Amino acid sequence: MIKKIIPILILCIFANSTANAEETRQYVKFPPKLQLKQLSNMRDHMAALNEILENLAFDELDEAADVAEKRLGLSARHSHSTGSLAKYMPKGMKQVGYNMHSAASHFAQVAKKGNLESAYEALMAVTQSCVECHAGYRTR
Repeated sequence: MIKKIIPILILCIFANSTANAEETRQYVKFPPKLQLKQLSNMRDHMAALNEILENLAFDELDEAADVAEKRLGLSARHSHSTGSLAKYMPKGMKQVGYNMHSAASHFAQVAKKGNLESAYEALMAVTQSCVECHAGYRTR
């Protein structure tokens, strides 16, 4: 039962975090090519989260851990060219991004231990960082 409820709750969090009638998020201006890179990174993050949730739904915790570390974790920061993007980000946005990468690496460690409930709990810190960033910052 928990396997079916958690993904639904995560989607609800994302939906509710972006339902503001008035735009209050801080605008972050990237040069056009870097803006495309940033948006591509965000799309890959969402695809990675979806893949993680699919793996968790089928009790494939090792696979979920691998996706988390390789595509979202601290080791993924280099593959996403975050250095070129970071110089345009406000300090708070950089911190939230670091928190997400760190939480994804932590999730990977927890998931490898094989406890599904603990893995879902650790994943919440990853998605919370996503919610915080998207609630506070925008690029368009």
